[in-house]
Amino acid sequence: MQFLVVAYDGKDKEAKNRRAAARPSHLADAQELKEAGNIIVGAAILDENDEMIGSTLCVEFESRTDLDEWLANDPYVTEGVWQDITVQPIRLAVKP
Repeated sequence: MQFLVVAYDGKDKEAKNRRAAARPSHLADAQELKEAGNIIVGAAILDENDEMIGSTLCVEFESRTDLDEWLANDPYVTEGVWQDITVQPIRLAVKP
């Protein structure tokens, strides 16, 4: 199943520091998921100053349960970076 994940960072004063601290492990895990075929495409959401304020991903997992398990263990979740996450089932018409 394919899903669109939209995740916004917290808005508190430490949000940018949490993102910076968790980013290396988040990206390492994301690379593994990309190689396994789970991440189709991912991108940072930017504000008007080109600052990262969240993420969006198109992913593919066997089930929503598998997706939720990945999310629960992602460093951006475990380290409190992503504060507002929505997941929507999708069907991509064109894959990158």
